[in-house]
Amino acid sequence: MAESHSAVAAQHVSGDKTPIQVLHEYGAKTGKPPVYVMERTDGEAHQPFFVFSVTVGDVTGTGQGPSKKAAKHEAAEAALKMLELDTENSLHNPKLENNGYSVDMNEQPNPVGILQELAMQRAWRLPEYVVCLEAGPAHKKEFTVTCRLETLSETGAGSSKKNAKRVAAEKMLEKLQSLSGCPEITWSPKPHVYPESLRTSKQEKISLLRRNPLSIPNTDYVQMMLELSQEQGFEVTYFDIDELTVNGQYQCLAELSTTPVTVCHGTGISCSNAHNDAAHSALQYIKIIATSK
Repeated sequence: MAESHSAVAAQHVSGDKTPIQVLHEYGAKTGKPPVYVMERTDGEAHQPFFVFSVTVGDVTGTGQGPSKKAAKHEAAEAALKMLELDTENSLHNPKLENNGYSVDMNEQPNPVGILQELAMQRAWRLPEYVVCLEAGPAHKKEFTVTCRLETLSETGAGSSKKNAKRVAAEKMLEKLQSLSGCPEITWSPKPHVYPESLRTSKQEKISLLRRNPLSIPNTDYVQMMLELSQEQGFEVTYFDIDELTVNGQYQCLAELSTTPVTVCHGTGISCSNAHNDAAHSALQYIKIIATSK
């Protein structure tokens, strides 16, 4: 018989832990790992505002704040109140048998929990799951969820948000293994790239960007963006938008893994043209940052 919330809450030890840690331990104890979803982000680039929800079993808490961490913290706190847990007491955390994180997908049935535990153990930013598409009739819905971990992203589809998250998490673990070159995950994220580092960089590609105009016809801005990102140490991901513009053009978003994340929009008569336009917009943004005083 499953333990009740209050019974689990009673099994605690004293400790000074954050709501996120306490909620994670509750999930590990009950087999229901918390799943964080960024519901929306508002505000200007210099003063963003985030809203997150966290789901643990059948309980969902919501939080908001000026940073993703603060919003997750508040969401976890809200969920803990509903579960009648507190941050001054925490649950026993069963020792993981696989601290090396050599992941066998056939033996590990909970990729969402594995990925979250991996991120916490390595002090990475926690995985984020964003529902980017919901399609189909009411009786046969199809959900698409993007999992983001540091500079990486993977997308999964399923008949429910939960299944789509699971598929996305599985793909992310597979990508981490692939990047590590072996079953044991040894990959580590690149250092964060801040606007200040772009402003002071003297490297070749960004120096050329400062000097040269971005108005030369038939320029491959996607390639230029790729070369610049490799030089500066961030990644660029392109997301196609299914819906066309009002005048029938394709749309695309270019996401730069800078800190904070930068997203630029592009349109074109084809997907590749939209990618090129989004890359052009991103280059214009970086040029402004790199030449500002």
